[in-house]
Amino acid sequence: MDHDIAEDIRVRHVREDDWDAIVALESRAYTAAGLSEGRAALRSRVRASPPTCFVLYTGRRLAGYLLALPYPEARYPDLAKAEDVAFDSRNLHLHDIVIAEDLRRRGLAGRLVGRLTRAAAERGYEQISLVAVSGSETFWSAQGFTAHDGVVPPGGYGEKAVYMYRAIGEPSRDEEG
Repeated sequence: MDHDIAEDIRVRHVREDDWDAIVALESRAYTAAGLSEGRAALRSRVRASPPTCFVLYTGRRLAGYLLALPYPEARYPDLAKAEDVAFDSRNLHLHDIVIAEDLRRRGLAGRLVGRLTRAAAERGYEQISLVAVSGSETFWSAQGFTAHDGVVPPGGYGEKAVYMYRAIGEPSRDEEG
């Protein structure tokens, strides 16, 4: 990681004034793949579980975010709909993570995943699930996630979507404090 970036990274919970930057990052990351959800759906994911949703700042810039919410195992949010139910589940679903294009491959995603893992453990979750999209299964495998062979996400998540999970007690090799 670049020395100047490493010295000024902050991770905190999502605030109201973060939304324009979150929506812009999400749109750049997912629109071309047909996976962009839009502001209302993203906000509904945070409303479902504010303590497990984070933004990452480098300097004065919002450079990434992670949204996670309790969801029954082997299920996942509908990308076309906002959440209208908050589930009581020991499974925490990592719904979305984006790092700014120019800052990828510097360990920042691992930092967000580490923060989420600690928050999940503190709140008594047993596992974290996700849907790997656009060929990201290799990245998530390196983070300690395993494909769940019995769960096939719908076409709305893209052709290469893979449902994956990881027990809370299994650290990834990339997580940072």
